[in-house]
Amino acid sequence: MVASADTFPKILLDNVKKFGDDKAAIREKDYGIWQSYSWQDYHDNVRDFALGLTSLGFKRGDTLAIIGDNRPPLYWGMAAAQSLGGVPVALYQDAIERELEFILEHSEARFALAEDQEQSDKLLSLKQKIPNLEYIIYNDSKGMRNYSESFLMEFDHVQELGRKFGAENPSYFEDEIGKGTADDLAVIAYTSGTTGNPKGVLLSYQAVVGAAKSFVEFEGLTENEEIMAYLPMAWIGDHIFSYGEAMVAGFTPNCPENTSTVVSDMREIGPTYLFCPPRIWENMLTQVMIKIEDAAWIKRKMFHYFMGVAGKVERLRIDNKPIPAGLKMLYQFGRFLVYGPLTDNLGMKNVRVAYTAGEAIGPEIFEFFRSLGINLKQLYGMTESCALVSIQKDGDIESDTVGTPVPGVDIKISETGEVLYKSPGNFTGYFKNDEATAETLVDGYVLSGDAGYITRHGHLKIIDRAKDVSKLTDGTLFAPKYLENKLKFSPFIKEAVAHGQNKNFVTAFIDIDYGAVGNWAERRHIPYTSYTDLAQKPEVYDLVDEAVQRVNQSLSEDEKLQNAQIKRFLLLHKELDPDDGEITRTRKVRRKFIDEKYGNLIDALFTDKDKVTVDATFTYEDGRTVTMKADLKIRDAQTF
Repeated sequence: MVASADTFPKILLDNVKKFGDDKAAIREKDYGIWQSYSWQDYHDNVRDFALGLTSLGFKRGDTLAIIGDNRPPLYWGMAAAQSLGGVPVALYQDAIERELEFILEHSEARFALAEDQEQSDKLLSLKQKIPNLEYIIYNDSKGMRNYSESFLMEFDHVQELGRKFGAENPSYFEDEIGKGTADDLAVIAYTSGTTGNPKGVLLSYQAVVGAAKSFVEFEGLTENEEIMAYLPMAWIGDHIFSYGEAMVAGFTPNCPENTSTVVSDMREIGPTYLFCPPRIWENMLTQVMIKIEDAAWIKRKMFHYFMGVAGKVERLRIDNKPIPAGLKMLYQFGRFLVYGPLTDNLGMKNVRVAYTAGEAIGPEIFEFFRSLGINLKQLYGMTESCALVSIQKDGDIESDTVGTPVPGVDIKISETGEVLYKSPGNFTGYFKNDEATAETLVDGYVLSGDAGYITRHGHLKIIDRAKDVSKLTDGTLFAPKYLENKLKFSPFIKEAVAHGQNKNFVTAFIDIDYGAVGNWAERRHIPYTSYTDLAQKPEVYDLVDEAVQRVNQSLSEDEKLQNAQIKRFLLLHKELDPDDGEITRTRKVRRKFIDEKYGNLIDALFTDKDKVTVDATFTYEDGRTVTMKADLKIRDAQTF
């Protein structure tokens, strides 16, 4: 990449000159077959679609909304909009109508690119409410045969319009790319909206390209990396890793056939570079533990024994202490018998570096994957920083920190304990929200909203969201996310919400992992009819109680947190769901909403009641709701 290539479209032109047809720029698995597209293919598809948009009236400064699973045409659409001086806005593919309506209207999107019929239908249902939305373009034509709306067009048809326009205007595409500068707006990335409507984060090319370059240089990434492009395109993580870094380094993103085939597709590709939010690592651990429980007793014994060995080795590595010869030999046996086959089964045999970010990960989960020999590292960033603030360095790992500042990043801790940072990836403001911009961007520093501190080794440690950190009545620190992550190390717990602010003790809501607990119940011949029925089984309460006791035992060894042990808990009647507003699309708990919605459950946890009644409301994607009533048991937990 030459120094003058300060926008992604310019970088694309450089990559075509460098790689041409000799290297895969992106792959997609379709009908069981991997389809590769070279950098020349990538360029031609972007050019044709960009010129097609131009023929439909797309102008510099226009917004292109993009919704769907990771597909090459959606990435091409992103590059096409940027090539014309436009701005892509990706939407979460599982968003319900009211969420889509807000962003489509707020971003002033005139054009929308949808993956398939499902996503097109969502946009069509909103067309009357959003007059600024002029064209809806779809990629997958399956099921679209009988749609006759003139503003609804197939991706290939728009490209055909582009080829005709290009024949008459041969230099238009490159001329428009040449007009772009580093100060131009590259993308509007909407936050997940933990406290209200999402905010549109304005990110320039200087920020996004700069962040992508920093990641590439920090890890020494090359054009030979293989990554999986499977995270929501609306998330800043995917935009930086699957799009930005792939452009800058020239490596290959691979789009899986669908969300259910990610692990099997990973085994075929063998990625060298991996980025997963904590919920993915948690899900993988759950699946591993389910399979182990189904294995023969000798395999279970062997697995648990050698994972114990691996845990000891990893803790010595983290502490930079020598590993005794006997333990080292046992670890090598474990690599042959357990760790190697397991990482291969997970599709991570070739992973050189892996990241976790987006939310705090439990130290136990983090150490589990590192003990397998996977170079998993934590990074810290936000949409407002293009995910670039701090990263753990190789050989300098602490399980409960997010590493040291990336070169070029300055981190400060305010008097109130809030993390402030100045990053090359800093945003320029929130779209149409000067008040929020002024509150968040102060003297060049972003106020993160996270509480944390710098350890004596120079690592940044995030405790929790600043607004969520509080104290119990006896002065004990109450950091709910820390407790929740410890609970989620159990494969049987999918989500948890801790309560205790200004209270005498700590309580918790717990969501069971329906798949893991269902599998466990079936092997023990415990009948159940639904999630609610399963969650209220005494045997399931006993199962979760064991996990709560393990967490309490661990907390009892921490002088600062020993009084924050969980004294009472209940198992929720349903999974916390973004459609119901309880968590965000990136699975962050919306605490204020939960406090309001389930106030009676919280109150009951702090009494001597042994059960509480709840009226449960479920929301479908089309906005329909259904209500049910359930009696939830409350159990006292053993403390230490």
